[in-house]
Amino acid sequence: MAIVFVLVALLVVAVLVTGNWYVWRRLFRDTTAGPGPVRRIGAAVVVGGWLLFIGGMVASRTEAPFTLQRVLAWPGYLWLALTLYLLLALLAGELVRPVLRRVLERRARTSAPAPARAPIPAGRAAGADPEAEGPAEEPETTDTAGAGDGPSRRLFVSRVVGGAAAAAAVGTVGYGTYGVLRGPKVKRVTVPLAKLPRAAHGYRIAVVSDIHLGPVLGRGFAQKVVDTVNSTQPDLIAVVGDLVDGSVQDLGPAAAPLAQLTARHGSFFVTGNHEYFSGAEQWVEEVRRLGLNPLENARTELPHFDLAGVNDVAGEDEGQGPDFARALGDRDRARACVLLAHQPVQIHEAVDHGVDLQLSGHTHGGQLWPGNLIARGANPTVAGLDRYGDTQLYVSRGAGAWGPPTRVGAPSDITVIELASRQA
Repeated sequence: MAIVFVLVALLVVAVLVTGNWYVWRRLFRDTTAGPGPVRRIGAAVVVGGWLLFIGGMVASRTEAPFTLQRVLAWPGYLWLALTLYLLLALLAGELVRPVLRRVLERRARTSAPAPARAPIPAGRAAGADPEAEGPAEEPETTDTAGAGDGPSRRLFVSRVVGGAAAAAAVGTVGYGTYGVLRGPKVKRVTVPLAKLPRAAHGYRIAVVSDIHLGPVLGRGFAQKVVDTVNSTQPDLIAVVGDLVDGSVQDLGPAAAPLAQLTARHGSFFVTGNHEYFSGAEQWVEEVRRLGLNPLENARTELPHFDLAGVNDVAGEDEGQGPDFARALGDRDRARACVLLAHQPVQIHEAVDHGVDLQLSGHTHGGQLWPGNLIARGANPTVAGLDRYGDTQLYVSRGAGAWGPPTRVGAPSDITVIELASRQA
């Protein structure tokens, strides 16, 4: 097992080194005529960016001073996102590079002046025998589109492709970061439940997941989320995990706005995997202090349906994993049941226990394209509403972001689920 781990680690390191060398080569080596300060600065930027990222990761794992975590996290995580899109843009540029070279070569050939004809020597008649006058000298010509233009043409192509790739990557990361910092938008989804009584038709549940308060997203972001949720005037608020990335000591002030959440039937919380990286027990007590109701493998009976919650599967390592039997085993199955469970993979046990609707998060919708392709391989549903037997599953893309405060192709959301009764 240890050998497999070492081999995988070496493979990952090799891929990272190769990818970053390729980025440096295309952006800095191929765009300069020779060794010089630009290449050295480029190498320093690439290496420095990764050192900031690694430093930020180490600082967050070793409980370094929170100020240091914030200083390292912002540039380090943004560099991670920028590197990804630089690599993708430069790889796409490989398709453009030969086309652009051919266009330039063709233009050079068509614009080159025709070779000059040799002048007729003085004294030679138009119809004179050339052999009688001796051999004619070949005229000298200049090949303006030949090998002499090759290096300069290659340099021009590299600069165009490299510049375009850098602009595309910076623009993509900039816009994706702006989207996160602006705050999540509201989605509205209607979900019909067969067992829901007519009196509960139109009941609204605000689903919030993956806020990820931490060194990057702090109190100001939490306030935006709270204000957005409250603006929907929901009947119930469900916070379905991954609220934080850090300790209560560091992030307690950032989470304080959660005390302002307002709904007719209250706010409820279940743990996500990141709570178990951050001290789940202390966060359960903190959200309870802020006025949220933690559902730790528990159920509460609301006027028209049951609301249940299970712990995240990451809690199994601490003896606090999900317990569906405890949360759902003795319930009246004639009543509709809504389950809060952080990870979509928990849907299979929800089906076995006759749950009508499971509300989840965890996937971020992939967060950074093409991450959605990886997310599809690890989750039954990446985002949106799906059905498994008689159980429906809704997966939110989440309100915040983990790692880079950036989303590409997976905008953040807060979803208002409107329950519909088939008797209405």
